[in-house]
This record gives sequence, C-alpha cells and structure tokens, in this order.
Amino acid sequence: MVTRVSAQAAGKKVAKNVQKNVTRAVSGTLGLSGERMTKVDTAWLRMDTPSNLMMIVGVWSLQPGVSYAAVAERLENSLLKYARFKQRVIEDTAGATWVNDRNFDLKNHLIAEKLPKASKGHEQEVLQDRVAELAMQPLDRKQPLWQIHLVEDYTGPDGIKGSAMIVRIHHCIADGIALISVTMSLVDGGAPPPERRKKESSGGAEDWIAETLLKPFTDLTVKALGAAGDGAVRSLNLLSDPQKGMAGSLDMAKVLLQVLKDSAALALMPDDSKTRLKGQPGTTKKVAWCQPIPLDDVRAVGKALNCSINDVLLSCVAGAIGEYLKSHGDDVTGQEIRAMVPVNLRPIEQAYKLGNRFGLVPLVLPVGVDNPIERVYEVRRRMAALKGSYQPLLAFSLLAVAGLLIKPAQDAMLNLFSKKTTAVMTNVPGPREKLKFCGATLEQSMFWVPQSGSVGLGVSILSYGGGVQFGVITDSTLCPEPQRIIDEFVPEFAKLSIVTLMLPWGDEGPTP
Repeated sequence: MVTRVSAQAAGKKVAKNVQKNVTRAVSGTLGLSGERMTKVDTAWLRMDTPSNLMMIVGVWSLQPGVSYAAVAERLENSLLKYARFKQRVIEDTAGATWVNDRNFDLKNHLIAEKLPKASKGHEQEVLQDRVAELAMQPLDRKQPLWQIHLVEDYTGPDGIKGSAMIVRIHHCIADGIALISVTMSLVDGGAPPPERRKKESSGGAEDWIAETLLKPFTDLTVKALGAAGDGAVRSLNLLSDPQKGMAGSLDMAKVLLQVLKDSAALALMPDDSKTRLKGQPGTTKKVAWCQPIPLDDVRAVGKALNCSINDVLLSCVAGAIGEYLKSHGDDVTGQEIRAMVPVNLRPIEQAYKLGNRFGLVPLVLPVGVDNPIERVYEVRRRMAALKGSYQPLLAFSLLAVAGLLIKPAQDAMLNLFSKKTTAVMTNVPGPREKLKFCGATLEQSMFWVPQSGSVGLGVSILSYGGGVQFGVITDSTLCPEPQRIIDEFVPEFAKLSIVTLMLPWGDEGPTP
C-alpha cells in the first residue's frame, strides 16, 4: 500500500513538472508571459561549452580612480534603464523567455575586486590574469546574465593610480555593436537609453532577413554544409534552374546568383591550416594586450600605400601571428589561418534594441607572407573580394536555425565552423576623443567577443582616443603565452612603416 502511494505521488510530481514545462513553453512561445528570446539569441544562450563561455569580456582602465558608490549610482541611472539588464532567462523545450527578475539586486552584478599585490611594473599582468579567470567563470543562470567587477585601486603601466573595470555580458543579451549604444549611455554626458515601444513594428531587419533569406536558403545551406565535395555543389546548383527558386527581376536573379556562390563558399570552405593555434582547447584562458599606437601613424601608412586602416592593421595582425609561430620553430611558408569576423546587420540607430543582429564573414590571413608590403596588399585584395558578399546574412540565418534545434544538433552544426576557423576577430572603431566616466578619464578600453566550439584564439583591434590597441585572448593549452603574439604587433607595424618609406616614389605614390 505504501509503495502504491509513493508511486502515485511520484507520478503526480512527474506529471506536474511536465505540465509546468509545457505551460511555460506554450505561454513563452505565444508571448503570454515575459518576452520570447529570438532564435539567434537562443543559439548564443545554448552555445556555452567547458572550453568557451559565450561572454563578451571587456576591460576599462580609468584615471583617476572611481568609487563603488559612484559606479553603482551610474548603473542605476543608465544601464538599468535597459530592461534586459534586470531580466533573467527561463529556458524551456521550445527555447527561452526573458522575464523580470523579482529578486534583482545590483550587489550581485557590481562586484568589488581586490587584485593580488604585484611588483612594480607588473600590475597589468595581474589584471590580465584576473580577466582570464573571469572569462572562464560562468554567469549565474538564475540571475540576469551580466557582471561588472570593479578594481577601485589599480596602477596602470604608466605608474599612475586609478581604477579598472572588468565587464562580462552574455552574448545572448546583445552583440558588440549594440553594446556600444549601452556604453555611450554610461559615460558622462551620454545620451539616455531610448524609450522602447511596447510592441515592435513588423517588417524590421530580422523579419526581412527571415522572409527573403532564411526561409528560401537556410535548408539548402544546412544540407550543403553536411554534404561533401561535389555533392554540395550539385545541391546548390539546383536553384540555378529558373523554374525553381526565386524567379523575377534581373536584380533578384543577381542576388540569387550571389547567394548561391556564397552558399557554396561556406559549404566547401576547407579546414583551416593545422598550426599550433588550432586544436582541442582546454578549460583555462590567457589574456594580453599592448599599449596604444597612434592612429594617425596607421592612417598615414595606409594613405601612402592606398590601403585602408583596416588593411594595415589586419596585415600587422597576420605578421604578428606568423612571427609567433616562427619563434616556436614552425614553418609558416604558404600558411594561412582563417578568422571569423563579425559584420553588423542593423542600422546603428537601432542598436539600443539589443539582441544579436550580426553575421560572420571568413577572412583568411596570410601569416606565411614575410614581406610586409606584399602582405598588406594581399590583405587588401582579400578584403575587396568580400565586398557585396551575402555570407554574413547566410551565417545569421544559420544561427537562427541553430536556435530552433535541440542542443546536440545545434552543436553539430556550429562545430562545422569551428573546424574551419582558427580565430574570431573584431575590429571596432571607437570615439576619437577620450570619454569620461564618473568624472574619471577612460584611458584604455579593450573587449573580446567569445570563441565558439573548438576555436582557441580571439583577436581584438580597437581604435579609441587617437590610438589603436591590439589584444588577444587565448586558450592556455593552445597558446600559453599570448603576450609573445602581442609583443610582435608593434614591431610589425614599425617594419611596415620603414619599408613604406623606402619604396620608390613616383608622382602617384609608391611603387610596390
């Protein structure tokens, strides 16, 4: 009798849990409670692994120092005006929903930090070690997915005392472009967050992408990515039949042809070069960044070579990575590594809406080219080839589909990209003038977007306040000394500058 009662009780408990999950899933899907998370944001939410947490990690260096009370007041009056930063995530079988955290307490999100004592001149190394630790410390899923760690007493490399802020925000909240809008509301004199309408009007960027791209091409692209060799080409060529696919105007036909080409490029992208930076990552990170170099100097070299600032910087990154590999005795002749570069897909004036609206485009860095002039022109050629590509939109649609799948299927899809990628790279232009925060000057700002799957290298290039900084975050198994990559960046730029001055000059500029 007791056994029967226990069984009945257990059965009722299971039934209750099932009913609860179904109710939660249905009400969330229909928008009856909370705000339903988009498919792309859901994909990022589920992408955490023991080797890579899907957090955007940033560091601010401030002079003079700021107090905990001042920062708390600023967050209350700016950051928390964005509803998302007071909402937690509830997952269900159909996805996830944003709900208000009824127990929200700012003390859980603004954390006072005290770094271990460091010998003079090594304070930045201690800060870097703490950033690396926090990059692998999961955020509490029972609370809003962000934290700011404030080091009130921090001495920078210049020996001046100030403060440092380490920011961690889960990628499901927003992408890097959206967070620029958040940053601009935090600084002194920044614009307040725009009021969000209760109901977003239809026909936005995501709806347009879904209707014109995601539905027609996603199934095809997913199948192609799972196919091999000529099979992928044949499946993509099915849409070349004008009786199938999107018949219509000449412009639409051109769009279709470009999408087909870019789908094939994604599907048939070869695996990346097998350098020491590529492999199975562990569970610890290392972080390093350099001091800023003058942006005017970079601009002058680019103008002299008829290249963009991006071409110059990416060429220096390729050179620094190549020198790092050579310093370990590796032969980099003819070697290339592929970096996935985020591309913004939303108008900047809509950044306050948060969420993720970016695609990914693969950029192959010629790390095996020694000649700095030859390398910068090769980077320029590859960047030009990416113009007009629909690959960022296709990558966005794949992320949207991944958000619809169960986690094992999502992991299998996204791991295809990991095999073909060595690094994730961001190149973000910031304000030309230095900003103020709680009365202090924001001297330096660095951030990294997360690496997914088995990618073990994150590269960040940020221009700010008249300077350019280069930073890396690495898996310590694959790259235990990222400072050695950083230390090659400035010499590579110096080498490019000197060689540029030594080129034969004509009336129209240098002759490579």
